[in-house]
Amino acid sequence: MRSEKITFEGTQGDPLSAQLDLPDTATDVFALFAHCFTCSKNLRSVKNISKTLNKRGIGIFRFDFTGLGESEGDFVDTNFSSNVDDLLQAASYLRKHHQSPTILIGHSLGGAAVLQAAGDIPESKAVATIAAPSDPEHVKKNLGAKLDEIESRGKATVTLGGRSFTIKKQFIDDLEANKMDDAIKHLDRALMIFHSPTDNTVGIDNAAHIYKTARHPKSFVSLAGADHLLMHEQDSKYVAEVLASWAGRYF
Repeated sequence: MRSEKITFEGTQGDPLSAQLDLPDTATDVFALFAHCFTCSKNLRSVKNISKTLNKRGIGIFRFDFTGLGESEGDFVDTNFSSNVDDLLQAASYLRKHHQSPTILIGHSLGGAAVLQAAGDIPESKAVATIAAPSDPEHVKKNLGAKLDEIESRGKATVTLGGRSFTIKKQFIDDLEANKMDDAIKHLDRALMIFHSPTDNTVGIDNAAHIYKTARHPKSFVSLAGADHLLMHEQDSKYVAEVLASWAGRYF
């Protein structure tokens, strides 16, 4: 695997950190990866998926959303819509400097983001979601008692995954404004849904709703026994192997 560190401009003008992982042989198939809420491109499961797809001849462009990981900017000023716009900026960079992304992959909230962004990335032919919520508003459940504080005071500090983040009311308002059903119904691309029936963060009912709302071609793979972040190597590699075989039908 050959890796190239990249910096490109995000939707708010901040430098975003990215990594382009390339297979050992030349390829014209590239995937754009959107990481989970408050995660980063360097999450172990993301690296495993990237390495496995590289072995199957697919290049991977993974990046950190504004204010997360190694990207600059202030997370407090971001929201779901800005994440979608960052995705479009990433696709634009790939289109200009390498090859347009033909596969869009999103983990958790990143899955909702790729469903929303796909219509504005005309070269994309296949979309894969991993443990994705059917509506970005699902994130509100992770805020717990802090949600009332955000509504009353305009912002609050929330601990997620052992780290503290400031969430503003504009973030909540944006989640409520983004409705996914239209984007899913009019996706007009092959869709693969990966989800674990034992996911305690985003329930399996979300996958059922996405599948029911989407039109064919659509597929679902149950990740029995897997956790939300796919921290067991065999789970993330399995996702990548199935994804590569499935996507090969469309290229």
